[in-house]
Amino acid sequence: MAFAYTVRAEFDDPDRRAAYLAWLAGGHAAAVVAAGARSAQVVARDDGAVEVRYVFASARDYAAYEAGPAVALRAEGAARFGAPGVRFRRGTGDIVTQIPG
Repeated sequence: MAFAYTVRAEFDDPDRRAAYLAWLAGGHAAAVVAAGARSAQVVARDDGAVEVRYVFASARDYAAYEAGPAVALRAEGAARFGAPGVRFRRGTGDIVTQIPG
């Protein structure tokens, strides 16, 4: 069963938000896909938050990513954006239904 990993980031400063979006589009999201995710979607939400959803083939594939490549990728993100004024929330879960359009 496909498995979703979602990261939500909230920013006090719109310039930090813009830098985060540029960083995601400039290679970070692609690096997560190269490290095991099937796909990535980056959403600039109307409420100012940024949400990224990565889809993995299974919870097992996500666990392998989390135990390996995620360590360095998260450290890079924390070094760039782990300052006051930025809040991250992460969540995971099984994708029960996916309807292609």
